[in-house]
Amino acid sequence: MEYSELLELAEKEQKSQKPIRVHCCTSTGCVASNSLGVKDQMDAAVKAAGLEERVQVVGVGCMGFCGRGPIVEVEPAGLQYEKVTPEEAPSIIEALNGGEAKPVQGDRNHPFFSGQLLIVRENSGKIDPEKIGEYIAVGGYQALHHAVYEMSPAEVVAEITKSGLRGRGGAGYPTGLKWATVAKMPPGQKYVICNADEGDPGAFMDRSVLESDPHRILEGMAIAGYAVGATQGYIYVRAEYPLAISRLQKAIQQAKRQGILGSQIFGSGIDFRIDIRVGAGAFVCGEETALIASIDGGRGTPRPRPPYPAVSGLWGEPTLINNVETLANIAPIIKKGSDWFSSIGTEKSKGTKIFSLTGKIRNTGLIEVPMGISLRQIIEEMGGGIPGGVKVKAVQTGGPSGGCIPAEHLDTPVDYESLAQLGSMMGSGGMVVLDEDTSMVQVAQFYMEFCRGETCGKCVPCRTGTVQLYQMLTKILNKQATTADIEKMKLLSEMVKATSLCGLGQTAPNPVLSTLRYFPEEYAALLQPEESGRVSGS
Repeated sequence: MEYSELLELAEKEQKSQKPIRVHCCTSTGCVASNSLGVKDQMDAAVKAAGLEERVQVVGVGCMGFCGRGPIVEVEPAGLQYEKVTPEEAPSIIEALNGGEAKPVQGDRNHPFFSGQLLIVRENSGKIDPEKIGEYIAVGGYQALHHAVYEMSPAEVVAEITKSGLRGRGGAGYPTGLKWATVAKMPPGQKYVICNADEGDPGAFMDRSVLESDPHRILEGMAIAGYAVGATQGYIYVRAEYPLAISRLQKAIQQAKRQGILGSQIFGSGIDFRIDIRVGAGAFVCGEETALIASIDGGRGTPRPRPPYPAVSGLWGEPTLINNVETLANIAPIIKKGSDWFSSIGTEKSKGTKIFSLTGKIRNTGLIEVPMGISLRQIIEEMGGGIPGGVKVKAVQTGGPSGGCIPAEHLDTPVDYESLAQLGSMMGSGGMVVLDEDTSMVQVAQFYMEFCRGETCGKCVPCRTGTVQLYQMLTKILNKQATTADIEKMKLLSEMVKATSLCGLGQTAPNPVLSTLRYFPEEYAALLQPEESGRVSGS
């Protein structure tokens, strides 16, 4: 496909669209609330009213405000309806002819939306994720064409490096540095892998992006392949994401048919193919060497590093691994420039970050915010605080790898360094709000139970250490522990962090250590009577 043909396809798609578009969320969360039934009823209402030439009902991706789904939006009127049921859905179409819409009308200027800055999610909820024409109509694949025809691979790497983009999978490793390492390896077989093995409890950021805007991921991978000299890409996605897998498969097929993926993309001499590999849902396969082992066909267990995947990865070849959100930032950076991207966020944490805001809070859902925003802004303004006037006790960030941040630190900016200083981490983007009635010891036990069940068992510190930590926390909750047990738990936590083979074990004790640090009185209150009051948070 030539660039002129790409523009013609975009123009054709725009002309085919009806004057009125009714967007209905069809992401997994809303489907579970029968959004497909909502869409079917609106389709039937359009036909019954004879509005087929004027009105088009479009199944789109996640609109973000998950706690109020299914959501329906009417464009260009800018109307939004919340918690729509199939019974109420036809009235939305009837309202287009002067009737009255029955569902509760939402507010697009609600603080949940107004505090966001959409880069990764700019197309989510606005385009049909199953139609490549709609993605192209909003500028899709222009960045890939620009990179292939107007930039050298080295220039692409330099632009990503200059942007300051850091990996959104948790560790925050500089993306450009990882790309440069793979690019410098000798010419030959190289691979690009998209890590879509999102496994944190309560996290659904990557799933939403895959379901809502799959072509954005394909474009980011293709640009990465061109930049580092790779001709083959793999998307490693867990089997629990059937809708994401289905939409990715359709997107890959569509891109191949248009000559955007496969051999000689855009008529150039560049080849890049993408295949999907489905994982069984092991949390440890989010670790890059375990993920590679799984694609290889082996058991998903990590290996010692070095060599790093950038040097010797999939089938022993140089391999670039980025997660979904990282790759979704690539096309905007190439299109708008590194200076634009680096102007957003903080000095060391550039751009935006997606969080799944859940827990004891009024407004739950997906938010994309600029780095540097405070936890208080997210929780109290965007999230609306805790229902019933109950106070915030803590916020848990980073999933099982993160920690619990107490309410007195809510003014902390959300960036990699600030969260790490508090004993937590950005992680992939889970953010769970806890109220004053929450037992922090139970929170630590919950995450340790998760890690205990997800350890691959390859290294002793993680295999046995997580089990022992879970048993110690259970002993404390049963009021059978002493201060000596608390001290043992601290020592064991530090040992597991220092000696585990991969990131699962190295970060598993974080919820324990952070709750001990900030809530020692809760541990003390659960000790044997003669021991209470002797626990310190050091």
